[in-house]
Amino acid sequence: MTQRQWFKLHGWCSLPIWILFCFICITGTIAVFSHELTWLFNENARAVNPENLPAKPIYELINIVESQFSTANVSMVLVLEPYLINAVIFSDENIPMGIAYVNQYTGEIQEVNQGITFISFMRSLHSWLLFPWQNGYSIGYYLVSAMSFVMIGALITGLVIYKKFWRAYTQPKIRVKQGKKSLLTDLHKHGGAWSIWFLILMSVTGLWYFTQQVLWHADIDIDEHPPLVQVADVPFGDRAQPPVSVEQALQIAEARFPDLRPSFVIMPEHNRDMFKIMGGGDFIFYDQSAYRLDINPWTGEIARTKSPGNMNSLQSIQHLVDPLHYGTIGGIWTKIIWFMFGLILSAMSITGFLIWGSRTMKASKAQRLAASQHMQNEGAH
Repeated sequence: MTQRQWFKLHGWCSLPIWILFCFICITGTIAVFSHELTWLFNENARAVNPENLPAKPIYELINIVESQFSTANVSMVLVLEPYLINAVIFSDENIPMGIAYVNQYTGEIQEVNQGITFISFMRSLHSWLLFPWQNGYSIGYYLVSAMSFVMIGALITGLVIYKKFWRAYTQPKIRVKQGKKSLLTDLHKHGGAWSIWFLILMSVTGLWYFTQQVLWHADIDIDEHPPLVQVADVPFGDRAQPPVSVEQALQIAEARFPDLRPSFVIMPEHNRDMFKIMGGGDFIFYDQSAYRLDINPWTGEIARTKSPGNMNSLQSIQHLVDPLHYGTIGGIWTKIIWFMFGLILSAMSITGFLIWGSRTMKASKAQRLAASQHMQNEGAH
């Protein structure tokens, strides 16, 4: 292929869907800092701790919500960052679904949110464009994850076009005084060269999201279904209450995995359901649900455990991808790096479009001039 053909192919990899690609890049960049932005713009979401108090255990936060809402039915507790409140999800006779923002240090309920949170909104918007889910799949999820193929194509063709890309590291040069076209071209080339590692990372993780969607759509389970309590373990009578409390379930979980840091605690929904406790641990490359325990509320037995030590390959990939995609592996510092390169990637999609637009307009103008000249010549004859 000639250099011109490679250039055309590079454009075809992204220009037909430029707006969608740019939108996904921008929303992903914002989603990296969704926790920090929530802290910044929502005072009620901040876990202020002026007296340096220890964090209250999860079961105390549940008790606080139940004491203020007499008919509250707590279904889940989310533990977020240390500087953000804990989210206690519950329903009440007057609240179909509420999220109580409980300060884990003071025990104060600072807000009851009955809508979607900014964190959930940004993650959903970036991941599946808020398209509805139906029969285990979302068109939006396919659209977003399919961008990984576009990114791989743009990366390969870009490297073919910009053969000596390493000069962007050894001899970086941005021509700011030689016109708009030169400036845009230099920004696009340098941004691409410096982002090679980021493009590869986003492409690979995006491919996994696409694969995961195909598996879900085909009803192929990566994780086995949660176990149910045996019928023989459930006593007769509608008023029977499980003897194992959430406090005891957490103690059982922490005794099994001493490094467990619970992030999601889900209450049993019915008599045969179990406590589901998920969290992170000492494996820094795994996400915050890499550990999971299903605990029988009638006997206190651990029905199933999952941890990085006993996962199969697909399960390991599933729990490794999110921290790599969103840059949470090293806390705020890796988030800053991911955010910066997210901005570069977003800017590359814009500069790429401007370069293409400039070339297209120039070619169109040249064609019109040639046609006009041809007509004038025909008239002269």
